[in-house]
Amino acid sequence: MNRAELAEVLRTARGRVRPQDVGLPSGTRRQVPGLRREEVAMLAGMSVDYIVRLEQGRGPRPSGQVLSALAQALRLNDDDRDMMFRLAGHEPPQPGHVSTVVRPSVLRLLDRMADLPVLVLSAKGDVLAWNPLAAALQGDMSAWPRGRRNLIWQRFLGSSRCVAAETPDEDDAAARASVGTLRAAQARYPGDPDLAQMIAELRRRSPRFEELWREGRSSPWRAATKTINHPELGPISLDCDTLLLPDTNQTVLVYSTEPGTAEAAALDLLRVTGLQHLAP
Repeated sequence: MNRAELAEVLRTARGRVRPQDVGLPSGTRRQVPGLRREEVAMLAGMSVDYIVRLEQGRGPRPSGQVLSALAQALRLNDDDRDMMFRLAGHEPPQPGHVSTVVRPSVLRLLDRMADLPVLVLSAKGDVLAWNPLAAALQGDMSAWPRGRRNLIWQRFLGSSRCVAAETPDEDDAAARASVGTLRAAQARYPGDPDLAQMIAELRRRSPRFEELWREGRSSPWRAATKTINHPELGPISLDCDTLLLPDTNQTVLVYSTEPGTAEAAALDLLRVTGLQHLAP
């Protein structure tokens, strides 16, 4: 393990990532470029003290799981991620694992689509990136624990409003699509340990997931109408279209609605308020 070089790589990578790249507000009192250590810790699901020790070239050797979380939080490309793994004394992830690295060109796409809520999902439903309007609509996803930042896990075991559905038919269709997505991912990535662990937990803890899993159906994410129960604005029904990134098997979810509708007015308001709570 090359502690000094790993520390330098982590500090440099942190300085390259803008808060808006990871769906965080930039604020007006930012004294350093890039992310703060506290923000990296939150995104990676680690303590601030641990990030400090890594950036100072001390502390224990990070595990492969920790390195993967840091690579995702710092938006490292494949080459930079592999270098970080080798500096820490690990072999990089091998082909056949679910990709959690979002290409810089895809992040630029999110920047240009600032007037619509947009998320990037991994093949197993991990929320890898989102823009500020998506956070305003669905809640602060950076606050979710690192291992729970997954739309499918949240649907069956979480309490996030981002998976709320207005009608039983909509809820049933979304649940079946979620299970089908995991079945497709399992067929494509049979050796991915994180995927296997997540499926096992869902089957053990969610009777509804287990029932649907036993039906044996497989399906990718598809376009649909999704209703989100916003705590201040109430139910907002939006068209949800999916854009597939075939080389990484990732999906871009884009929410939109017809101009002049109540839903369009709700998005306009969220564009202004962001993550701020509205006064009653």
